Amino acid sequence: MCSMPIDRGAAESFIWSAARLVDRHRYSTLFADAPAGPILAALRGYRNPDGGFGHALEPDLRGPASQPAPTLYALETLNEAGAADSDLACDARGWIANIAESDGGIPSVLPGFEAYPHAPWFEPGHGSVLTLALAGVLHAAGVTDDAWLDLATNWSWRSIEIAEQPGGYWLKFACAFLDAVPDEPRAQATIASLAARVDTSVAAPVAGVEGEALRPLDLSPHPGSRSRRLFGENQIEAHLDAVESEQQQDGGWMFDWLAWSPAQTNDWRGNVTLRALIWLRENGRL
Repeated sequence: MCSMPIDRGAAESFIWSAARLVDRHRYSTLFADAPAGPILAALRGYRNPDGGFGHALEPDLRGPASQPAPTLYALETLNEAGAADSDLACDARGWIANIAESDGGIPSVLPGFEAYPHAPWFEPGHGSVLTLALAGVLHAAGVTDDAWLDLATNWSWRSIEIAEQPGGYWLKFACAFLDAVPDEPRAQATIASLAARVDTSVAAPVAGVEGEALRPLDLSPHPGSRSRRLFGENQIEAHLDAVESEQQQDGGWMFDWLAWSPAQTNDWRGNVTLRALIWLRENGRL
């Protein structure tokens, strides 16, 4: 049974009333044909002199210093804005290369975050899933002349091809990498291998609050992408039905992970509301 269509006006009102400046500019560019320049201007407020990003651009990591997670958020936003060749993106890539480990792996978080409010799941770790995510976003940007990316691509292939029981976020970023990496035959073969290793008929588990999980559009948001092979059309349509039904009375959407601070909750709600609108439009529901 299909859900009722969303209230687009209420969703837009929620964006204007609650979303952060950078996400309001994203909405204007994506849904009102506004220029992308204001997005870049807003991102500069989160940028540090070293080229990385911090200052709670990643809502769950609220310290000022540059960290991998907010730098990923910035690069994803720059790709979306058609600004993958901007100075912000180039400097961010340089910062990533500077903090990478010798094999190309990216730490989950850099020292110093402990002194500032942060979600409990941020813990130091080597060669994290953010390596997959950052390699994927650079490939999606069409980057070809980056020495770190060469190392990270090899790291990512190894990680995907040997993983036996991948977790939810590992699978999300593996799909993003496989959707973007230029080696089409290897990517298709690896997705086929993943399909044999991962039960995509159920939501991908996440070690968080009860009920937190990644669903088909979290893992494969774009129609026609390679990773869509992991899901049947009925699974995608069922998730779209669920997204439509999950609009809140205030017009926005809510996330299913831990809401641990008022600012974090507000920041993420603006982001996931915009994400819901993008999913619905890209998949023919809006």
